[in-house]
Amino acid sequence: MGTLNTRSFAVRTATSEDCEGILECLALAFAPYREAYTPEAFLDTVLTPERILQRMSQMSIFVATVESGQVVGTIACKVMDRRRGHLRGMAVTPEWQGSGVGARLLRKAEEELRNAGCSSITLNTTEPLKRASHFYEKYGFRPTGKVGSFFGMSLFEYSKAV
Repeated sequence: MGTLNTRSFAVRTATSEDCEGILECLALAFAPYREAYTPEAFLDTVLTPERILQRMSQMSIFVATVESGQVVGTIACKVMDRRRGHLRGMAVTPEWQGSGVGARLLRKAEEELRNAGCSSITLNTTEPLKRASHFYEKYGFRPTGKVGSFFGMSLFEYSKAV
């Protein structure tokens, strides 16, 4: 009588061999929001093979994988300056949402940034991602009030002290 919550997964640093799995994870996780995004914003969110390699060279990327090797979650983080880190590209495949994958990925990225000397972490999310906003708030992120533009969409900044 196993449920997703009892299945095991591992969180580790992504390698170039994970690129295809990361792209699939992003595509599956963001597919329900495709119509709510501008085409450019959606492409920048789900990435391309070239863009994932570029992100991998600029950020630390972590993946959650199951025994088969399938990527069921991902998150990227980067030290922006001496005291602030930034999260980007968090996604969990639909069948693994609510299973603890997102929380473990978030803890891993926070640990990475804390170990790099960051005392705060920012992230941005879009208006259609209400479930993600609630998730981030559950884990201590708060809206900063800063609203940017993301390929014609409003981009809301959240921050957390670590």
